[in-house]
Amino acid sequence: MFNTILYLLASLLLIISYFKDQDKTKMALKKAWKSFETILPQFIVILIIVGIMLSAISPDTISKWIGSESGWLGMLIAAIVGAITLIPGFVAFPLAAALLDGGAGFMQIAVFISTLMMVGVVTIPVEISYFGKKATLYRNLLAFGFSFIVAMVIGVVIK
Repeated sequence: MFNTILYLLASLLLIISYFKDQDKTKMALKKAWKSFETILPQFIVILIIVGIMLSAISPDTISKWIGSESGWLGMLIAAIVGAITLIPGFVAFPLAAALLDGGAGFMQIAVFISTLMMVGVVTIPVEISYFGKKATLYRNLLAFGFSFIVAMVIGVVIK
């Protein structure tokens, strides 16, 4: 129901925008379509990879490695995977939902998403070229540590 309301509201605002300024609305729709075309191939590839992973990895395995019973080891595994993985945010959240459905724990997914968004092992060379080694190291280490704080807060709030 909520999604329907959002779609109706977006449609209404688009119609209002069209009547207010047709050229700007057409230009905005063209830019939105170009963005969609740019994102779509990446999104499809990631969805295929996630689908294959979730079909190959059983819920029991997910629960064992990053389930709520896996504790600190599961959080560390999720944090390391998140830190070295380069996945865009629009794919990360559906992946997190799929992992939760597959048996992952909330704290483990929280640390995974936090490290995924804040720690960039893959992007370290680029970051060093802009900020230097010291700043890059501090930022990544602090972000890695902060991810565990976020996970603990999530663990307290969810329970």
